[in-house]
Amino acid sequence: MSEASNSSASGIYPEIEERPRRDSFVFGDDLELNQFDGLPFSSRYYQLLEERKTLSVWKVRREFDEAVVNNQLVIVSGAARTGRSTQIPQWCAEFCLSAQYQHGVAVCSQTSRQQAVDLALRVADEMDVNIGHEVGYTVPLETCCSSDTVLRFCTDDMLLREMMSDPFLESYGVIVIDRAHERTVSTDVLLGLLRDILLQRPYLRVVVLAVPPMADKLLNHYGGGVPLINLEATPPSQVVHSPSSNKDHFYSALRLVLEIHRAKEDGDVVVFLASDEEVLCAHSILRRESTRLGAELGPLEPVDLGPGAGGPLPALKRQPGCKRSRRVFLSTHRGDDIWFPVESVCFVVDTGVQKKMVYRPRIRANSEVLLPISQSQADLRKRLAGPAGKCFCLYPEDIQLPVETSPKILESNLTSTVLFLKRMEIAGLGQCDFMDRPDPEGLMQALEELDYLAALDDDGNLSEIGIIMSEIPLDPQMAKALLASCEFDCVSEMLTIAAMSSAPSCFLEAPADTAHEAAQCHRKFQHPEGDHFTLINIYNAFKQSQREQCLSAEKWCRDYFLDHSALRTAEAIRSELTDTLNRIELPISDPSFGTRTNTHNIKRALLAGFFMQIARDVDGSGNYFILAHKHVAHLHPLSGYGAPSHKMGLPEWVVFHEYTLSENNCMKTVSEISPQVFLKMAPLYFFYNLPPSESQDILQDMLDPDRSRKPADGKQNVETDGGSAAAGCAAGPQTYDRCVIQ
Repeated sequence: MSEASNSSASGIYPEIEERPRRDSFVFGDDLELNQFDGLPFSSRYYQLLEERKTLSVWKVRREFDEAVVNNQLVIVSGAARTGRSTQIPQWCAEFCLSAQYQHGVAVCSQTSRQQAVDLALRVADEMDVNIGHEVGYTVPLETCCSSDTVLRFCTDDMLLREMMSDPFLESYGVIVIDRAHERTVSTDVLLGLLRDILLQRPYLRVVVLAVPPMADKLLNHYGGGVPLINLEATPPSQVVHSPSSNKDHFYSALRLVLEIHRAKEDGDVVVFLASDEEVLCAHSILRRESTRLGAELGPLEPVDLGPGAGGPLPALKRQPGCKRSRRVFLSTHRGDDIWFPVESVCFVVDTGVQKKMVYRPRIRANSEVLLPISQSQADLRKRLAGPAGKCFCLYPEDIQLPVETSPKILESNLTSTVLFLKRMEIAGLGQCDFMDRPDPEGLMQALEELDYLAALDDDGNLSEIGIIMSEIPLDPQMAKALLASCEFDCVSEMLTIAAMSSAPSCFLEAPADTAHEAAQCHRKFQHPEGDHFTLINIYNAFKQSQREQCLSAEKWCRDYFLDHSALRTAEAIRSELTDTLNRIELPISDPSFGTRTNTHNIKRALLAGFFMQIARDVDGSGNYFILAHKHVAHLHPLSGYGAPSHKMGLPEWVVFHEYTLSENNCMKTVSEISPQVFLKMAPLYFFYNLPPSESQDILQDMLDPDRSRKPADGKQNVETDGGSAAAGCAAGPQTYDRCVIQ
């Protein structure tokens, strides 16, 4: 574990101060010393201890300690406000300490980056130790730990990646899986693999924290003999249901927030909306409306808990002659079990719906669907405001909601998951014992895609390329493109494309009155070869702004309507990817962006990974026919080709990064390609399994110019949908090889 500075943490959690190290003092025998760092406890420790003892989880402490001593696996069932996420990891650290860390330290997985950071800061404060020393965290792109760390909070995906170098997690004596009820892919995979790891490590302890319905499912999955500890539930709030289903859930929720504020009752509000986009839109609307409220009502402060949220929560301010400000926490279905202090929350507004991306294996695309929340989600939300608060449900009381949250492993692209599990097989772990087995069609599609990418050998095991791909923290297609760039001498440019594609969108959505100005600013970065090249332009300009002392990067981003935090994230991702390539000793070529050869090589590298995502404009008007599944798609509004200046010159053949089934069926991040280069880069057994179409006929004629001159009765039939790879390869000429890097 690497040493990391905790200077940023002190700004997020100002109550935590740097404490002197243990070798700076000599103490008398009359002081009670902290067992983790040997220093005397501060007065704040005792103050927080009294608060901790009021939590319902403290009533089961003795029962929990006995269960952990006598069992390898313990399940704890409890809802929000019980204190399970803060207290149980501390007790697990004490258990490891009692064994003198012979079997490892304690780790607690979370389902989001912000949860892991916030809990680490809170627990470090309660344990009276320094963040980054005895208590630390590991989240994507940031590590705040040291060799002294005995309790680490991390995201579930980071714990999985740690298994790449430590398959049996031998660094840990206790593993806490928090929020198992959220059913993320990484958490489900962890739960499946830990069953095998427990058999290999008899001294390992695993504690799973979940809400009641999920706890019962876990018991059935792991069989008898597993202790279940139930925490006393917080009494529900006063619940007010809407008499009928409200189709306009978004504006109904915002109107209700303003009514609550005008009623002048004290307390903050939590609003559960359907999507991250709704969170951002609600934040903008409430901020605008708050300026129109009378001074006697006090300020209304919206707090975004959507994507990229972080940092300190705004303080409750008092102004002369008015009441304190009211915070409105805007969240989605991923924040049901609120992870920030909720003592000030008195009102909950629940829209009862969630917008989810469900992966469709047959067309290799996500579909955006609006679904009702589960009954367990609804119950969690009804308890957030406490017995003295109110929960407004914008749906009828008698509505039938699904009992449990749907496992994301049934709704996600499994290609990255299958690549990881294939890597774990090499490490000696058996098959993953899923609670809900993935759909066979999704698994077959994932295996087929890995085979197309040359990540599997003839026996279905990881190939050499597959092993290297598993080391790179990108989706398999982008990892393959990055590997190909090593051969085509465009690594620097592909690192930028990978980083910018993995980070949140760098384009800010400008208000209507400045939309034209924003479009003009964005047009300055547009590259004629496509959006992938535009991303390189933006990143290079951002780095140039950092080097110029006369203008801050933040102001530069504001001037060009770009998201500074997204570009900083891309910068961090690029640095991590560079470190990864250096670690596995892959060559990194010098940048040569702008030359004709470099442009050609970037497209070759992109096609090495994204040959399955090719589309052709069938009528010259922007109706793009996707070769792999015959759907028609359109360009995303933020695409450079979608700008008015490009309307008359749309490219015929394009490679795209992402396609989503939604109202507009948009392709995101699109660049022009040559069909001849596509034929050279795509494996022939993929090409011959494309569904028959006019576009495939055009490509076939390029591949076999004599084909169109053959008699009709002698024409070879290769237009079979889903035919065998061997038959397809036999039908075509042998002059074209598979992608050279394969």
